Amino acid sequence: MTETSLCRIGIDLGGTKIEGVALAANGDEAARIRIDAPRDDYDKTLAAIAALIDDIAAAAPCAVPVGIGIPGAISRATGLVKNANSTWLIGQPLHRDLETKLDRPVRLANDANCFALSEATDGSAAGHRSVFGIILGTGVGAGLVLNDTPIEGRNAIAGEWGHNPLPWPSPDELPGPTCYCGKQGCIETFLSGPGLAADHQRATGATLAPATITDKADRGDAVCCETLSRYTNRLARALAHVINILDPDAIVVGGGLSNIAALYDQVPQCWGRYVFSDEVSTLLLQAQHGDSSGVRGAARLWP
Repeated sequence: MTETSLCRIGIDLGGTKIEGVALAANGDEAARIRIDAPRDDYDKTLAAIAALIDDIAAAAPCAVPVGIGIPGAISRATGLVKNANSTWLIGQPLHRDLETKLDRPVRLANDANCFALSEATDGSAAGHRSVFGIILGTGVGAGLVLNDTPIEGRNAIAGEWGHNPLPWPSPDELPGPTCYCGKQGCIETFLSGPGLAADHQRATGATLAPATITDKADRGDAVCCETLSRYTNRLARALAHVINILDPDAIVVGGGLSNIAALYDQVPQCWGRYVFSDEVSTLLLQAQHGDSSGVRGAARLWP
């Protein structure tokens, strides 16, 4: 059997793009293709995934099943998609429909779990036993990996960190912004990219994109520096909560906001005030594979 025939296919199903990769046995990428994702159309989403896998398999023939990271989870009770911010997937038998359409076995996992698996296996947290991987982007998600094994939990919601309330809130943070999940004050409403922009607008009245806020802060803009200071403190509190519960060896950060360089110094300086320990040696690391981590982790869902 050739090297390419041993490769793994991974698919990262996002809200705006679908990415596919074939990983060779040594971890090198034998093929990578990215396409725009259909929106608000379940059948077109199925067709797009099937076509992408055909293209990947043509570029790097793979005699193995497929791993797919999705922006949600499969309900243990119904077998249907739940908790997806790509809302047209909710309530659909995605796993069954994909296996039928592709005529090959499929494993599905939350995209944050795939991200964490990738970074724990051959990314910035490789070699660490317990890894908590967080994605700070359009939404906020997380995944937990122990001994290179993603942990889904009894209810398939392990790592749903973004839909817990922001811990140790100040009076002006209560009750918090309304989240799409129907509650208020979720971590996601503060720490996502839109959450950062909304906080800046509430404080200043100015509408700026997250990248503009960070760029202006880097150039010394005092108001944007204050916005990032609030963000850093909130991230430190939110991660201190994780450390108090899981005490992972490493926390890996991905998503668009992972490129804020100051986080990796300032958050660990701050979280000691909230962690129930005399010292905190937890590592805070930027993802090595960037936005490729999700698709690489999906390919690793099969051994």
